[in-house]
Amino acid sequence: MPDGFSRPVSERTVVRYWRISLGIGLVVIGAVALLLSTLATIVTRIEAGAAEIWRVGKLIANNTVHVPLLVRTNQVVADILPAADGIARATERIQRAVAGDPTE
Repeated sequence: MPDGFSRPVSERTVVRYWRISLGIGLVVIGAVALLLSTLATIVTRIEAGAAEIWRVGKLIANNTVHVPLLVRTNQVVADILPAADGIARATERIQRAVAGDPTE
């Protein structure tokens, strides 16, 4: 007899150990499947969040590109403003003249 074995193991005991081992294996496989499913769901949410961040970032970058154009627009408006004020005053004078207002 080999060391550590005092008597032969019955076939019933071997079958019982196999069933216990297979049961434990099925429980472990089920737990791993559940964890992988949860992980896949979390990864999908993370990917969706990253895609939204990317989309918004591109919109912000697109708006940032136009900032120098707004600076130039402000310069042009500042140049036009005195002429627009003159036109507004002239329009008021014309309206008063048409209405017959003598306070011209």
